[in-house]
Amino acid sequence: MLYQGYGMQRRAYGEQPVRGGCVLAAITGNIGIHGGWASGIGLQPGGSPFWNIFPMKNNPVRASIPTFLWTEAVLRGTDLSKEEGLRGVERLSSNIKMIWAVASNALINQHSNINRTARILEEESLVEFLVVQDQFLTSTGKFADLILPACMQFETWGLEDGWKYGEEVILMPQIAEPAFETKSDYRICADLAMELGLFNEFTEGLDEKGWTKRLWESYRSNRFPDIPDFDTVVRNNLGVYSLPVHEPKISFEDFVRDPVNNPLNTPSGKVEIFSPELKELNDPDEIPPVPKYIQEWESPFGPESEKYPLQAIGPHYMGRVHSTHDNVDWLKEAFPQRIFINKKDAEDRNIEDGDNVMAFNDRGKVELICRLTERILPGVVAIPQGAWWEPDRKKVDQGGSVNTLTSERWTPLAFGNAQHTIMVEIKKVR
Repeated sequence: MLYQGYGMQRRAYGEQPVRGGCVLAAITGNIGIHGGWASGIGLQPGGSPFWNIFPMKNNPVRASIPTFLWTEAVLRGTDLSKEEGLRGVERLSSNIKMIWAVASNALINQHSNINRTARILEEESLVEFLVVQDQFLTSTGKFADLILPACMQFETWGLEDGWKYGEEVILMPQIAEPAFETKSDYRICADLAMELGLFNEFTEGLDEKGWTKRLWESYRSNRFPDIPDFDTVVRNNLGVYSLPVHEPKISFEDFVRDPVNNPLNTPSGKVEIFSPELKELNDPDEIPPVPKYIQEWESPFGPESEKYPLQAIGPHYMGRVHSTHDNVDWLKEAFPQRIFINKKDAEDRNIEDGDNVMAFNDRGKVELICRLTERILPGVVAIPQGAWWEPDRKKVDQGGSVNTLTSERWTPLAFGNAQHTIMVEIKKVR
């Protein structure tokens, strides 16, 4: 069967292999059947996410931008247009001047070209006020004007459902008191709402446990009618309810069985290998109406490979969840941050296993220990993503963050990150 991961789309022109995979599934008859595939791996059974059932108030601000382009909105927000993903308005009335980062190390550590991003946040005439709401002093937190210490998940009430594939709801009861001066994310927002005169409208008279109970009952009414009521679950410490899956959900099964009465959500109601909508964008070199291979803007086949001949990738790592847990000493001891290099590439550079090496390009330098292996292709190196950025006085990253090396350039259609498109060189340090 076909099965698309995320790495192939987190590259320059990452839309093309995703679209190409969908076309391959369609022309080989592998949609609407058991074992088939219909693009993506992120939706829950039923085809739509249920991740947010918290009631949303009317937001008078209609403008939105792609998340990955937040740096561009800081630098030139008023110049952004729909061609760069601006939605809801023709133009922004100002550049971004304030950022409130909640539970996120993405401003620095998980965004591209860290040195560039750091310069943006250091310039006080750009982002004039940065609030970071988190549990640890992350790389992002070090740039904050104000840090708000947030509770751990065990120190407040909450609710969770199964991400991606799970048909389940998970109760997360409070089992410990918050540490000194910390508050839950909800309580921080509620206190701010009080200062703005919106406390009652925001809280609707409920605390964290009250909202957890209301949302649990909402799941009972619209998704899991057989689960016990909230008070019974708490009293019996049940915690998790999973809906048994007897038959797997098959996307587009109805369409394949009867396409006339079950059309797809496309202009034609059919599978569109050629997209008239994309043709109207009039950018066939970067957004072709039929998916095709497009050489990346950094690759072994371009002139940049003469200076930087190695492709770098940033895979996930066993010791972290993205950048979460990188500050846990025991995990760093078990899974130290390394750069993985094929033995042939190491021999060509007089590098031995365990040497300190520097990976570098025009955007930055990273120093870390190397691990030689034949489990990676020659011409490719791997720097696991998520390590916290720790620059020394010469701006050489000693923490091993791959995003010291990545480009801020975005994919042309989805405006997504292309952080696996990196060319570097490595050399032995000592």
